[in-house]
Amino acid sequence: MNNNVEIEAKVLLTKKQYLKVYDSFRTDKGIEIINQTNFYIDSKDRTLKENEIALRIREKKDEYILTVKTPMSEGLLEKNQTLTSAEALDMIEFNKFPVGEVSAFLELLDVDLSALVVLAKMSTKRTTLKKDDVRERISLDVNTYGNKVDYELEVDKTAMALAEKRIAEILTPLNIEYTINKISKQTRALSEATAAE
Repeated sequence: MNNNVEIEAKVLLTKKQYLKVYDSFRTDKGIEIINQTNFYIDSKDRTLKENEIALRIREKKDEYILTVKTPMSEGLLEKNQTLTSAEALDMIEFNKFPVGEVSAFLELLDVDLSALVVLAKMSTKRTTLKKDDVRERISLDVNTYGNKVDYELEVDKTAMALAEKRIAEILTPLNIEYTINKISKQTRALSEATAAE
């Protein structure tokens, strides 16, 4: 299992703003486009959410990664575990939680693994700006979940202030007014799934 700290600033965009930012990406060092699907997991009574824990399986390029996120003073601690396609599909289709380092971590937090189910799904078309600086990732996402589509700019940096500054450097020259988005993809997808019930 690998661990990392996620520090990212995000802005929700309109489709028109998204296209404006996308066009500005294309003039830089190049882009990479990846399709990914996130399956968001919690108990039906949202025990993880109550404890500020996020859990998902991400499918990208025929690979599956189970990720648990917990809050830190700045950013989120991510713990990632690679799954076989059989392990991932057992959870996605039959709610059979995979054994491994993530399950061991959750058990340390007294999480009842048998209560965990896939509650929502989000498909994302992610355009990532290729950069020489490995300490920065800039992504432009089109997210589809339930009956909704939204557009989002994400900047990952080593500190939140740096990420927010970079957002301003991208959006201000394009005359795009914005507000930093504090609502995660998982929260949006789970809210939409709840509304559809």
